Formats: sequence, structure tokens, C-alpha cells
Amino acid sequence: MPWEPDYATVEELRAYVRVLDEDDDAQLALAVTTASRAIDRTCRRQFGKVAEAEDRYYTARWDHARQRWVVPIDDLADTAEMAVEFDENGDGSYSSTVAVVGLRPVNAVANGRPYEELVVHPSNEVQLSELEAGVRVHAQFGWTAVPTAIKQACLLQASRLLARRDSPYGVAGSPEAGSEVRLLARVDPDVEVALAPYKRSRWVFA
Repeated sequence: MPWEPDYATVEELRAYVRVLDEDDDAQLALAVTTASRAIDRTCRRQFGKVAEAEDRYYTARWDHARQRWVVPIDDLADTAEMAVEFDENGDGSYSSTVAVVGLRPVNAVANGRPYEELVVHPSNEVQLSELEAGVRVHAQFGWTAVPTAIKQACLLQASRLLARRDSPYGVAGSPEAGSEVRLLARVDPDVEVALAPYKRSRWVFA
């Protein structure tokens, strides 16, 4: 599963909208990709996984409530190759290895979710600072699988995008029949409900 993948296939969308032929497959593919990226923007995260472990850079913050240095990170479910280093002198060397005491949420992986932050105990030999991009994390970032709710949300949002082809003014259905639906400039309300448990408070930046 690549980073930023499509969350459904063309075949799944074809079955979902009950299209029997392959004539519109190019449009279906565009709808799936567009819906997938709309989900990413709404959730402020994505649900793929990088092909192999890589370096990413983050900025630590001091959590006064927990009295710990905390490092918000990109979603991380696979910790097998994880290594954390700190640019202690601000020279870009990242020569100080950090023993990470905690990954949060504690029960994330058991609940089929990724970790979202690293927590460093005050007794750790290396203490962090708020140096911008001062923490380097080497790991295979991402989710182990696309959640079922995300796939369902993708299919629903993609079908909505397809309906937009026949409603250039943003209105689908018939007012006479009482089936008029306005296609708002946001994700479908039912998609919003499905995505609510998966939203991060913000994107992670260095």
C-alpha cells in the first residue's frame, strides 16, 4: 500500500454506482482519486504507508501538563525500524540519540490506529528543545491498512463527484419530485459522519 493511495478501486466504484460497462472507467478513476484526497484534507492525515523507512523532521514542544517533551509525528503503526535523534547543537548533525519512553496514544495499535506522538521522559539522558525541525525520526510511516469506514466514505464521495457531471450548477435531482439535493463545496454529510473518528486536530509540520 503506497503513501497517499486511492481508498477504493475503479471496480469497486463501478459496482457501487451500478455501472455495467467500462466506458467511464477513466472518469471513475479520477473520482476515486479526488475523493481520496478530499478525505485526506478533511481528516488532516492520509491512510497509506511509505514503501520503506525514511527520515522525517519534527519540532518538539514542552507539555506543561505532563511535564514531558512531546513530539507530534506523522501517523506511525510500524515501529520495527524506528530511531529518534536530536540536533542538540543546532548544527544539523542530529548526533544525539533519544531513548523514546512513550508512544501515544498508548493503545493505538491495539485499536487498529497509528501512534501520533512521541513522549520523552525528563530523566532521559538527552533532553530536547523547541528548535525548529530539531528532531529526526527514522521509521516506516503510515497505516497498516485502510480502515473500512474510509473505503466506504471514498465510494460515497466519489459517487457524489460523478453525479456532479450531470449537475453543472451544483444541484442534483428534481425540485418537482422533491428529490433536489444541493452538492455543497464540502464532503458529503454522511461522509463527514464516517470520517469524524479519524480526524486529527491538525496536520503535522516540522
